[in-house]
Amino acid sequence: MFFFKGDPGANFAVCNAGGGFAYVGAMQDSCPHALEISKRGYNAFALIYRPGAQTACEDLARAISFIFEHAEELEVDTEGYSLWGGSAGARMAAWLGSYGPAAFGGDDLLQPSAVIMQYTGHSDYRENDPPTFACVGESDGIANWRTMERRLTAMSTLGIPTEFHHYPGLPHGFGLGTSTVAEGWLDEAVAFWKAQM
Repeated sequence: MFFFKGDPGANFAVCNAGGGFAYVGAMQDSCPHALEISKRGYNAFALIYRPGAQTACEDLARAISFIFEHAEELEVDTEGYSLWGGSAGARMAAWLGSYGPAAFGGDDLLQPSAVIMQYTGHSDYRENDPPTFACVGESDGIANWRTMERRLTAMSTLGIPTEFHHYPGLPHGFGLGTSTVAEGWLDEAVAFWKAQM
């Protein structure tokens, strides 16, 4: 993990990059996010995980467990943490949010207060899922934005807080959205997370 330190004692986020579970696109898809989150005062971690969906989730579970175990040393608040991800990383965040770290070999821990997802077609959910923010480009050739819209609508019907954004003309992997119609999405996601704490 790379640690982007925020204010001492602030809540933490774990950012998971995409890469189709074949590689980790951290330089484009999680390190920039973690840096921006830390600039807003929160503690943020960018996870480098092993290829494969199962091993990636196991690594995320291990990372969350490590942060909880070393919270005092790291100066992070474990209440109200969030899981972030783009593409494959968004699936990891959703799975850990749904099933918890213990389901992937980690400790039995608190559920995240929010899951923040970018550009994925992840469709499954559970009725006890954490609040979820998602954003997808309308021109994404990998993840159809309507799949995520349907997922969040169904979750919202169950009473789970959700927020969904879809951006005209944007393809897969728009990252921070700088100089695009998605610019500012990260601040909206942070505000959503803060509202769930």
